[in-house]
Amino acid sequence: MKTRKVRIGDRVIGGGEPILVQSMTNTKTEDVQATVAQIHALEKAGCEIVRCTVPTPEAAKALKEIKKQISIPLVADIHFDYRLAIAAIKNGADKVRINPGNIGGTARVRAVVDCARERGIPIRVGVNSGSLEKEFLEKYDGVTAEGLVESALRQAAVIEDMGYDNLVISIKSSDVMMCVKAHELIADRTDHPLHVGITEAGTLRRGTIKSAIGLGIILHEGIGDTIRVSLTGDPVEEVRTGRYILKELGLRSFGGVEVVSCPTCGRTDIDLIGLAEQVENLVADYPLDIRVAVMGCVVNGPGEAREADLGIAGGKGEGLLIRRGQIIRKVPEAELLDALKKELDSWPADGEN
Repeated sequence: MKTRKVRIGDRVIGGGEPILVQSMTNTKTEDVQATVAQIHALEKAGCEIVRCTVPTPEAAKALKEIKKQISIPLVADIHFDYRLAIAAIKNGADKVRINPGNIGGTARVRAVVDCARERGIPIRVGVNSGSLEKEFLEKYDGVTAEGLVESALRQAAVIEDMGYDNLVISIKSSDVMMCVKAHELIADRTDHPLHVGITEAGTLRRGTIKSAIGLGIILHEGIGDTIRVSLTGDPVEEVRTGRYILKELGLRSFGGVEVVSCPTCGRTDIDLIGLAEQVENLVADYPLDIRVAVMGCVVNGPGEAREADLGIAGGKGEGLLIRRGQIIRKVPEAELLDALKKELDSWPADGEN
């Protein structure tokens, strides 16, 4: 899908630019200190655009101070009150997310559009399955992909008819296959960049699965310019999951250590589950573009570990430490993590060794 380019702060989406990972804070936006702290954690995890809810005038005012302390584009999420959208724009929001259908009549939408035009910032038109207008529910006998697409395109047209086309569209559903179908339908009907996600996906486990399936299908079809993985939990996990999805699809290369580990079986004689989790946490702080294998037994372990840059092949209460396909030494189980850390500490930043 070929889309036009849209600038959000110092980032550009659409037009073949890299697909960006977004998230949303779950702090009270009025609490500047807490919100900034969470955005910094999101930035560290690799978040490239962040959205904050703006439900009050105080939240809109807080954006100005928040913006000073962060380094990624800031999006204001607006519902119901068009005056909050205008205030958010004037306080430095790099984009506003609105649903034209719930902020009032044409005059109010025009006021927001005129303010966005004056500042040159994009508007994201967002339609979710939970907020679909009554007429589309009746027309299609409930929430459908067709209804979501028709609603989004009509709302975008309202703004386009006001002479402003600096837009991003999002159509989200908690139904994975409905969401896939909606994106397939809209891809041929607009060239506005699409923000993609499975809304209200659920908790970390279930939400990750739903998002990986839905986003995987949509992105593999060449649809989507930014993504958000919506999880009930720490938004940092949204960013990590989104980056994993893009990386595994071959759409982005973020660097960082990749950990592969076996699923365990009755041949495993070390605490592989605990070790793999410890290794996953350990490597998060290393800016190395390498692969580390954590394998549990002598059947596939040595071979798989040799395919990685660094590897552990478990034995009975011990493991082989393998580097670039060569066995370095045999290490007692209790010392495997420390031994791996020493190897990571000595690994050159350019990855050559």
